[in-house]
Amino acid sequence: MISGLVAWWLTGQLAGARFASSMLDHPNERSLHDRPTPRTGGVAILAGLLSGLAWTGLSGFSLNGVSEAALLGWPVAVWVVLLTYGIGLVSFWDDRGGVPVSVRFGIHLLAASMLVVGGRLWIPALSFPVLGAVDLGWLAVPVSIGLLVWMTNLYNFMDGMDGFAGGMTVVGGSFLAWLGWSAGFGFIFVTALCAAAAAIGFLLHNFPPARIFMGDVGSASLGFLFGSLMLLGIHDQVFDLWVPIMLFSPFIVDATVTLIRRAVRGERIWEAHRTHYYQRLVLLGWGHRRTVLTEYGVMVLCGLLACGYQLADGWLRWVVLGFWGTLMGLAMLGVHHAEQRVLSVRSQG
Repeated sequence: MISGLVAWWLTGQLAGARFASSMLDHPNERSLHDRPTPRTGGVAILAGLLSGLAWTGLSGFSLNGVSEAALLGWPVAVWVVLLTYGIGLVSFWDDRGGVPVSVRFGIHLLAASMLVVGGRLWIPALSFPVLGAVDLGWLAVPVSIGLLVWMTNLYNFMDGMDGFAGGMTVVGGSFLAWLGWSAGFGFIFVTALCAAAAAIGFLLHNFPPARIFMGDVGSASLGFLFGSLMLLGIHDQVFDLWVPIMLFSPFIVDATVTLIRRAVRGERIWEAHRTHYYQRLVLLGWGHRRTVLTEYGVMVLCGLLACGYQLADGWLRWVVLGFWGTLMGLAMLGVHHAEQRVLSVRSQG
């Protein structure tokens, strides 16, 4: 697909010697990498995404008789694309020289509010299998804005290991594209598929050992894009909230639990750190490659569970949720017990 080819070529150019001295991510005590690395790969991902959207629109692609060009004329779809690239522009500036946290968060909040309020794109209710839906009432708007802002930032939080955020984009985007295709929702299908394809092109240069990182320009933009597609799917009843939560749970659960744990400890949650579960595995000696391949397996399994939930009905959905919750719990406990074993060996030595 054109998205992957454009992203692959441009990422290679950005990672090459000609651009090596610009916008480098220098390692520090909180980093997992050990040498200065360009962090402009997100530019290539966004270029690949835009190329794919333009090509599908111009080629006359249609799904269930609805053309992608017509869907891109839908105001909400236009705002999703424009705001995603707006987030990308601000994040690129942040990568270049740094933008104050308050300003960056304020822009994320503004973009989310514009999409949710301006596009009337909020989650009206929370659905539970068998039990039915719980109407959110006036909470629908702030909950939806909060979800979109959190997705934007957690993607950024989790972009700290070679191949990790790129892999989540490939897996999450691919499953989300299937959900859009199976529901006949062309915009979700094409946009998610183009994002996944662009991430594959980027990942060829980012897989451990990475030659380039996506930077905030990639991670924040992708987080906002996938959060927007989540809201679209829920609002238009393509799926309920549990499906995208399970699909992106390797990021959502890790980032959320880590944030809560740090807040309880009184740490400055806005500062960089190395206490995410994936970071702890790397520090335990697993290394980037082994850790990211394990995470890929978890991502695929969560994607299959999300699709299983979508296809199931009634009490079977509770079974899927139970299996997913158990998987997440065991994964976190596994990291904790591995750390305890290492500490025990060190204390005995």
